[in-house]
Amino acid sequence: MTNASALPGQPRGGVLSGPATARAVNVLAPNANAMTLDGTNTWILAEPDSPLAVVVDPGPLDEAHLRQVVDTAEQAGKRIALTLLTHGHPDHAEGAARFAELTGTQVRALDPALRLGDEGLAAGQVVDVGGLELRVVPTPGHTADSLCFHLPADQAVLTGDTILGRGTTVVAHPDGRLGDYLDSLRRLRSLTVDDGVHTVLPGHGPVLEDAQGAVEFYLAHRAHRLAQVETAVESGQATPSEVVASVYADVDRSLWPAAELSVRAQLEYLREHGLI
Repeated sequence: MTNASALPGQPRGGVLSGPATARAVNVLAPNANAMTLDGTNTWILAEPDSPLAVVVDPGPLDEAHLRQVVDTAEQAGKRIALTLLTHGHPDHAEGAARFAELTGTQVRALDPALRLGDEGLAAGQVVDVGGLELRVVPTPGHTADSLCFHLPADQAVLTGDTILGRGTTVVAHPDGRLGDYLDSLRRLRSLTVDDGVHTVLPGHGPVLEDAQGAVEFYLAHRAHRLAQVETAVESGQATPSEVVASVYADVDRSLWPAAELSVRAQLEYLREHGLI
């Protein structure tokens, strides 16, 4: 058995659902699979002494889960006042419209197509609900509309699918772009160095206690994969599927379609930079 403290980002052990920081509680959605890990993390955020809460990523359209989120907030004496989305993939956002009906909230997102209400989200914006401060951090790459939310009071960042609690994420080509993703990882690294962020509240998997270590691992992983893809192309692997079979041979074949998306993004990046 591997000691969790030795794993990238120092993942926290124990039950995933429940309090994670002084201001963040996770309600785990029942949609576990190879891509979503244990399921989608739906985050309830609130100042300890405030009656108002924010929910980030209601998750899939699962009535029982959505009602559990509402019930969890109410049991803590909180009323959900706003819904935010890290990005538009269904496992994070499909339930947002129904959740808005249950709570009477607006849904704010970067993508106008996902919003319910007049307000969206923009880089550098500060969202303040009941004294809770969230700073919007643009992190395109996994998708074009991916955002993270910096929670300064807890020295934490909610990362959606940009950084996971276990394993690595997919750059979902063609919407996702590797160059953007690498820039986003560097932006998150700056948060850990300049703003004291040490906790990652991910969209899937356990909380990470070493945010900088997680970011550095992701950057190193991407550099390693790029080198492998470049080598595979130089060795005559001509198509994305051939590159996947070569580079991801040790990965569960059920994940190869997702891996091919990342390979397509990596091939595009290598071509743009004149490396293949």
